[in-house]
Amino acid sequence: MEALVLERKDELSLRDISVAETLGPRDLRIALRTVGVCGSDVHYYTHGAIGPFVVKEPMILGHEAAGQVVEVGSAVWEFKAGDRVCMEPGIPDPASRATRLGKYNLDPSVRFWATPPVHGVLRPTVVHPADFTFKLPDHISYAEGAMVEPLAVGVHAATKVQVQPGDLAVVIGAGPIGMVTILAALAAGCSRVIVSDIHEPKLALARSLGPVIPVNVRNQNLLDVVKRESDDWGADVIFECSGYPPAMAQIFDLVCPGGKVALVGIPLEPFPFDVSKAQVKEARVESIFRYAHVYPRAIAMIASGKIDVKPLITDRFAFKDSIEAFDFAKAMPPASVKVQIDMPM
Repeated sequence: MEALVLERKDELSLRDISVAETLGPRDLRIALRTVGVCGSDVHYYTHGAIGPFVVKEPMILGHEAAGQVVEVGSAVWEFKAGDRVCMEPGIPDPASRATRLGKYNLDPSVRFWATPPVHGVLRPTVVHPADFTFKLPDHISYAEGAMVEPLAVGVHAATKVQVQPGDLAVVIGAGPIGMVTILAALAAGCSRVIVSDIHEPKLALARSLGPVIPVNVRNQNLLDVVKRESDDWGADVIFECSGYPPAMAQIFDLVCPGGKVALVGIPLEPFPFDVSKAQVKEARVESIFRYAHVYPRAIAMIASGKIDVKPLITDRFAFKDSIEAFDFAKAMPPASVKVQIDMPM
């Protein structure tokens, strides 16, 4: 099958590659329709590794996906050929302790698309478990379906910090994950979200998403804005989505006494954690890794109109232009948020 293959660091090919996939009793064969380009895909392209996950042999990229069922396994009753679906890209070991505890995103042996050595889905078809596949309502496009994967991160973060109606939130970083976290925080009940970034076009897009207060930290002081909007109390919830150590160092200045912090962005290096500042406020810190049990919730919020991910889809490429799409994504202009690739029908 023709696929977008990362041959090695800095080298992509659009070529035929053999992928042996047997349809099991509880599996689906799915034709890919839309695949999003994630920052992790780009990082593997430009660096050849993320932490301990190193590209040692050719690997198909892509894990944010929606498609159409073309074949069902003998024990599948929930789906039929023709169903429109999106897919959760991580497949845990059902017998692992993490999975049995309901924390399957933390299973050390999870097989996650486009994470070495597991192939991703920038290819015509994939075999995937029915248990990690979800139907899309007819009025949700494949493009929106492919956004469920990044949205799930924001929904997971908002769920873990238990957003309360009326909360004031701060989202640090207006990249793709910051944007979906804004949407998730508002949908969960936040009355306002203050978002910080250095790119004015991204802040302008964030402002259009709802009651969002943009702060360009090149010329504004984020702490001053938080104090003004909270009557000098602090924000109820901080979502750190940048992974940028200098920004992360400010989180306990921004949070209110008894407030909550979600570490969503993953820093490339350790950053200073001021324990005393956290202690005197009894701030609760939650770390976020992917998501678990939130796909149905994310789909339902898109379907109801509670969340609209369409404004975040800023750039579309045809599958034949996949290499161009990745080259665009690695030097993405400030006005762009999410790049998607349309697969051939």
